Amino acid sequence: MRTNRRTFLVKSAGLAGAGLVVPNLLTLPLWAQNAPSSPNNRPGIGAIGMRYQGTVITEKARTHGDVVAIADVDRHVREQARAGFGSTPKIYEDYRGLLDNKSVDVVMIGAPDHWHVKMAIDACRAGKDVYVEKPVSLTVDEGKILRRVAKETGRVIQVGSWQRSDARFRLAVEMVRAGRIGKLKKVICATGPNPSGGPFPERPVPGHLNWDLWLGQAPNVPYVEQRCHYTFRWWYEYAGGKVTDWGAHDIDIAQWAINEYPIEVEAKGALPNIPNGYNVSTDFHAVVRYPSGVELEVGEVGRSGVLLEGEKGRIFVNRGTLDGVPVDHLKDDPLPRETFQLYDFDNLDRPERVGKLDAIVNHMGNFFDCIQTGKMPISDYESQHRSATTCHLINLAIRIGRPLKWDAVKEEFVGDADANTWLGREQRKGFEVA
Repeated sequence: MRTNRRTFLVKSAGLAGAGLVVPNLLTLPLWAQNAPSSPNNRPGIGAIGMRYQGTVITEKARTHGDVVAIADVDRHVREQARAGFGSTPKIYEDYRGLLDNKSVDVVMIGAPDHWHVKMAIDACRAGKDVYVEKPVSLTVDEGKILRRVAKETGRVIQVGSWQRSDARFRLAVEMVRAGRIGKLKKVICATGPNPSGGPFPERPVPGHLNWDLWLGQAPNVPYVEQRCHYTFRWWYEYAGGKVTDWGAHDIDIAQWAINEYPIEVEAKGALPNIPNGYNVSTDFHAVVRYPSGVELEVGEVGRSGVLLEGEKGRIFVNRGTLDGVPVDHLKDDPLPRETFQLYDFDNLDRPERVGKLDAIVNHMGNFFDCIQTGKMPISDYESQHRSATTCHLINLAIRIGRPLKWDAVKEEFVGDADANTWLGREQRKGFEVA
């Protein structure tokens, strides 16, 4: 049965006290008003951050539009990217110039994690729709700001948690929601360990790199080659290691299946203390608890992927596999069609905006479809903020060094003023996220 907005508001009022839903309901979008005047109009694509993943997502986006602008703080990277996209896009060192370009309708953000929210909100305020890589935020507070700006501007935001558009992961979640493994008891996400390394030497800043602009909100430190490009992931100043790298994918799927927000997190990990060395935790292990009693275990805990354990069976899923006895039974007992109307409880005020999930087979295509139709993207800002929050809670529990209780409605730690100071970070002047 389709839940209308009035019914959802009544139900939400009852559930909020239990910490199962949030009061920040999604409002009617401006998206339909912002759609191109004709489906034949190809939107102009602006791409920011072109070192590998930015190029990957831009290549996927060019099926749906024309790449007209490229921004990267590394001259070598942006020039190579322009050559790869036909030598016609205008190139920028500073992404803000790209946002001022009136031919840019849609922005791809493949920059490092500590830039995701800043670039996304600047793009939204510039009237652009946004595809931003995961994790959507560097901190919990950043994610809350993105939510506010997304509602204020009405722009479409799709996060690159593309496993939601993969039939294996979605079917696994649908089976859990349909009760095929009974009551869900435990979910295991094996992310693997973070690498260790350092100390690394300080070097002169290369002439082709704007180091100050690369650092952005992060502290102003001397140039160390290993701090940027791919290995930025292993520095807490810019990312969160495997927890927010792989975890942003697999924890998102786990939480989609659990269909609740955390109430407690307990985590341990070794924190390296190497000058000019990688400083995210190594050998970490975390247990996240949810209101229904489900436990999510994260760390070096087995085969890479997501293991869903229930009272009546278990399902394992990763990017190449979907298996388990309940999966085998699908041949003789397929899921009914209505199970494909699977929504996040965040978005039940407008469920028709999601559409039939079994029709979503292309993550980038879903983004461009939503620009045209006003439907909710499969990896919308609210669900991805909540998934990223769970990742951040794990990292914070490791750094703070004690179990933490979480209020998902207020989005703060319970009775722990010190822990709440960790929900945001000090930001360099001129690069604040607000």
